[in-house]
Amino acid sequence: MSLDIVVLAAGQGKRMHSPLPKVLHKVAGRPMLAHVLDAARTLSPRRIIVVHGHGGDLVRSTFAAMDITWVEQTEQLGTGHALMQALPGVKPRDDVLVLYGDVPLIRAETLHALVEARDSGLAILTAELADPSGYGRIVRDAQGSVTRIVEEKDASADERALHEVNVGFLVAQAGRLASWLARVKNRNVQEEYYLTDVVQLAVAEGVRVASRQPKDAWEVRGVNSRHELALVERAYQNATAKRLLESGVTLADLWRIDVRGDLRCGTDVSIDVNCVFEGKVTLGDRVRIGPNCVLRNVTIAADTEVHAFSHLDEAQIGARCRVGPYARLRPGATLAEDVHVGNFVEIKASRLGAHSKANHLSYVGDAEVGRSVNIGAGTITCNYDGAAKHRTVIGDECFIGSDATLVAPVTLARGSYIGAGSTISKDTPPDQLTVARAKQVTVRGWKPPRKK
Repeated sequence: MSLDIVVLAAGQGKRMHSPLPKVLHKVAGRPMLAHVLDAARTLSPRRIIVVHGHGGDLVRSTFAAMDITWVEQTEQLGTGHALMQALPGVKPRDDVLVLYGDVPLIRAETLHALVEARDSGLAILTAELADPSGYGRIVRDAQGSVTRIVEEKDASADERALHEVNVGFLVAQAGRLASWLARVKNRNVQEEYYLTDVVQLAVAEGVRVASRQPKDAWEVRGVNSRHELALVERAYQNATAKRLLESGVTLADLWRIDVRGDLRCGTDVSIDVNCVFEGKVTLGDRVRIGPNCVLRNVTIAADTEVHAFSHLDEAQIGARCRVGPYARLRPGATLAEDVHVGNFVEIKASRLGAHSKANHLSYVGDAEVGRSVNIGAGTITCNYDGAAKHRTVIGDECFIGSDATLVAPVTLARGSYIGAGSTISKDTPPDQLTVARAKQVTVRGWKPPRKK
């Protein structure tokens, strides 16, 4: 039998106090719905159906590149009603797994375990929570079998004292689900059609209800408010930090790291506090990242150090480099091995050859810098003429004096020595000193102006 997955993602999320659809609010830098879809795809379903409602156009456009069947829930009449919108497109004999777009941390292995339990007829996911407030409670008989789910607003005092809760995920045959949903009533406090009511209907038909639980309770934490979103974010980051520690990475503080993408680390990597990793980041063996750094889509080779408050974006960094503190590498920055980029230096769309240095207060943009080049403090490449970008080429073993201005397009030949304070607008010859600055003049007898 085939498996179809239905993701319920139509909720408005009023408590978020935002016009953005709830499932598009981000966890670890990505929409909550994206995390759910990633987990769903690991099951290789025949189709993924997303039921949308509030802000549906924006939700669809956000995931336009994905193979998703979209179904609209025009009226928000509960989870049971939402699933009913999707079932007409599912073959009656196929199985249906129901997920939620605002429960982003569900593990793929938890879903696999739930699907494997579907042979019983109906399988649901439950969790034991120290504080079950807000969740429907699982009611079992004396033999421990699930008999029904009662929503908190409809529960008695004894039922509210239960700590096993329903987290909403379930799997069953589509035909059976459609039959049960057709008999669900909205006689409850919220006057909604609860998907959870199918459990009691299944039991009444003699169908055994199997249950599975996640490894960690945070997997099934739903998001209905900014506070809950923050709690889910921390749960995600803490779990990521633990995985890094278990793989041999040294973290100064496991509570002060944010991974918003794919972070891969070699052996003996060290990461200080308050660092943010976005997109795809690869850190080679023995790389050290100082505090308060931001790395986005960066590859760093072995034995490189990134010092405090550095910002690296779409950059490639070779082995044994030293970057920062307060350095900025913008898209297209490439450093060969043993390159030093120091404090308040900005590199953009440029390559620095091996053993080259730009240690202080410089801007290198749209440049090709050779090997063993020294770029003095305050040096800038003037790469933009107001209409187009131009390149600067600096040959091997050049020495650029402090406060030099290199007006592109310009080429400095191998071994060029540029005097401090020079403005270089013409190509320079190899192994020669070039000085281009105004003659120093002292005006004898000059007196400063005085106020009248």
